[in-house]
Amino acid sequence: MRFAFGTLTALPVRVTRWDRTAARGGMVCAPVAGAVLGLCAGALGGVLLLLGAGPLLAAVAGVAVPAALTRGLHLDGLADTADGLGSGRPAGEALMIMKQPDIGPFGVVTLVLVLFAQTAALAELYADGWAAGAVALAVAAAAARCALTLASRAGVPAARPEGLGAAVAGVVPVRTALTVAAVTAVVCAAAGALLGPWAALQAVLAVLAALGAAELLLRHCRSRFGGVTGDVFGALAETAATAALIVLALG
Repeated sequence: MRFAFGTLTALPVRVTRWDRTAARGGMVCAPVAGAVLGLCAGALGGVLLLLGAGPLLAAVAGVAVPAALTRGLHLDGLADTADGLGSGRPAGEALMIMKQPDIGPFGVVTLVLVLFAQTAALAELYADGWAAGAVALAVAAAAARCALTLASRAGVPAARPEGLGAAVAGVVPVRTALTVAAVTAVVCAAAGALLGPWAALQAVLAVLAALGAAELLLRHCRSRFGGVTGDVFGALAETAATAALIVLALG
């Protein structure tokens, strides 16, 4: 649990071990860290609504809180991955582009579109009340980190020998990763059930959409880069969260 919160959030949790066993446990617990981020975001959105703010402002807060509580880690990974994929360069050169401290045009455009999509979807959800927005944030955040659990499964290699990607690549047995995905879907369905049976089904569909979108991106990144990196993990999380929020907003 320390590994999950210490590497996937900016919360004051000290990581005392950095070995494969700790990494395995951390990635199994990743959805828990995501759910906590989502609940924090939902709480702030609820406070703003109670103070008289509209759904749009609550939605902006809902997007900003996870970004702040991760120090923009996943958003930075999304931008870098977009630059690497968009460059059209061979794997080695694309990985070098991703390590550059600046953000290129592909990264900027991707960030803008993703943040707009997340905010628009959340505004729709908050228009139905604080509970709908809070549940959506928790479901999306948990599904996003569950995508990282699946990306850490055995058989998925690291693209480079150092960094977070190398530390967690292949550490989770496939059966364990699938079990975590199933448990995440069930817990999200239970959270959605607080709003009614259709919301429970929609939560499950949101988790499936999130994991499906992340898996497609993962396969593309493996093909282009030869494996995963810390930036790819960030891109997977943001892609999954966006897919989940869009599905939840469609109801």
